[in-house]
Amino acid sequence: MNGVVIGAAAGVALAFAGLAFGFWGLVLVAVLGAVGAVIGAAVTGRLDLRAAFDAARGRRVG
Repeated sequence: MNGVVIGAAAGVALAFAGLAFGFWGLVLVAVLGAVGAVIGAAVTGRLDLRAAFDAARGRRVG
């Protein structure tokens, strides 16, 4: 799957969540989706959490 298909699917899922659960349901689905994406990226090795935290703190990475 490419990024366009994944983005479209996420948009459709958020639209259905907004219709079914209202604004706060939409926000909850978006936040939990983002958390799941970060966890998935960390587990597969596509995201180095230690480097991300160091960059957020202003430390030099690499």
